[in-house]
Amino acid sequence: MLERITKSLTSASILLAVYFLLNIALRIALPHTLDLDEAEQAFYSQYLLAGYGPQPPFYNWIQYAIVSVTGITMWALSVPKNIILFGCYLFYGLAAREVLKSRLLPPIAMLSLITLPQVGLMAQRELTHTVALLFATSLFLFGFFRTLRQPTIGSYLVIGIATGIGLISKYNFAILPFAVFIAVLPERKWRDRLFDWRLLPAIVIAILIVLPHAFWLPDNLANASAPTLERMTAEHEAAAGLPRIGQGLLSLVIAVLGFVALPIVVVAAAFRRDFFRALSSSSPMIRVIERMIVVSLLAFAGIVVFAGASDIHERWLDPCLLVLLIYLFLKLETAGLDLSAGLARFRPVVPVFMIVILAILLLRIVAIQYIGTYTRTNVPFANYVTELTATRKPVLIVAGTKFVAGNMKLEFPDVPVVIPFFPGPGVPEYAAAKGPVLVVWRGETANDPTISPSFANDLVKSGIDLKEINTLTLPYLFGDGKHTFSIGYSWVEGGAQ
Repeated sequence: MLERITKSLTSASILLAVYFLLNIALRIALPHTLDLDEAEQAFYSQYLLAGYGPQPPFYNWIQYAIVSVTGITMWALSVPKNIILFGCYLFYGLAAREVLKSRLLPPIAMLSLITLPQVGLMAQRELTHTVALLFATSLFLFGFFRTLRQPTIGSYLVIGIATGIGLISKYNFAILPFAVFIAVLPERKWRDRLFDWRLLPAIVIAILIVLPHAFWLPDNLANASAPTLERMTAEHEAAAGLPRIGQGLLSLVIAVLGFVALPIVVVAAAFRRDFFRALSSSSPMIRVIERMIVVSLLAFAGIVVFAGASDIHERWLDPCLLVLLIYLFLKLETAGLDLSAGLARFRPVVPVFMIVILAILLLRIVAIQYIGTYTRTNVPFANYVTELTATRKPVLIVAGTKFVAGNMKLEFPDVPVVIPFFPGPGVPEYAAAKGPVLVVWRGETANDPTISPSFANDLVKSGIDLKEINTLTLPYLFGDGKHTFSIGYSWVEGGAQ
């Protein structure tokens, strides 16, 4: 049965659809406390803006559109994410079908995406903007490979749409079309694809997609870039000059190895000697993909050398290395070997990964007392709300962080939840509030709900006077009862003081 499923893209897509439905069901069954990215989406879903801060707005726009129709629920957060991830796998399979001649390999390549930790586990666990980036990258690869094989106005438009979506999903997507242009340029067979008139409408549609955010970006460049630059440089105390460059390049090598190691080991274990024999195989398409990867990684090395980056994260390499599985199976096919035994060994890997990932997503929450490191999803926000609203309900919530704001928005779908000075000056809703206002925050650590000086200062500037500061401490969900999490809160009356 498993063999029949993996012989057809349609059957493999059905298997994936069932898998993502299980992911949705699992997320709905788990506590509805939101992780950081989920909470950010819940908070931002109140606003339709051209830009929201350090991340481009594509995923926020999708989330806003859905919440505008359905309201903010766990379903509204979980279902779109899994649909987008499903689209990533689907277009990856279609991209594989453009370059692989065997009808057996494209569904295997599509399903094998689950072996990439950044796709199989991390994207499912907590990421959002990266999920949109993965989708855009797969869509781009499909349009790109189709254009090389059989160029049409449709294939060029797919490239344009994917480029537009990618650029407003994550800024690092820009490396991919640049790397593709450089990779194709030396190939006489396909060089004319780069100067085809059909590329113009593709460029136009990409610009139209990016345009709203592009108008916002120049006036907000520092806000959009500063947090990312801080993550690239501040997580380690980077030395100056050559030591800093060395640290950055080492970080890049480690990130690459972390990204590619598991799928390479899995494929090598399945195909054994055939895998190593196939490493020397080559073709024009293989050379193009190799140049794509090399140019992309050189671009990241340039960021290390010239932009001062000293800490490269694996997920930043998604647009550069997502093509890896297609590349490996193309190598195997080009070698002209009998792959039947390797495919038979590889097929069971996919359901095993699916089961393991679902188990990890479950056990990291419900078995946390045995693991010891509590997650944000174990924070008892629903219990906080029960305690806080036993005697009164807020007409407005002012939160100290997006994590708190998003979780409070999920618990109070019909109550405005604001953060001072986002998206505009002060907290204008406070002056108009007719009734009790709940101000709530978390501290730097789980059991220290001390209000941060910056949040306290923002409240003062917004005209909010905290006359009484309280603390609420509750045990983690699924914990041992001894480990707790604390929040700070204060009730104030709405209206200018």
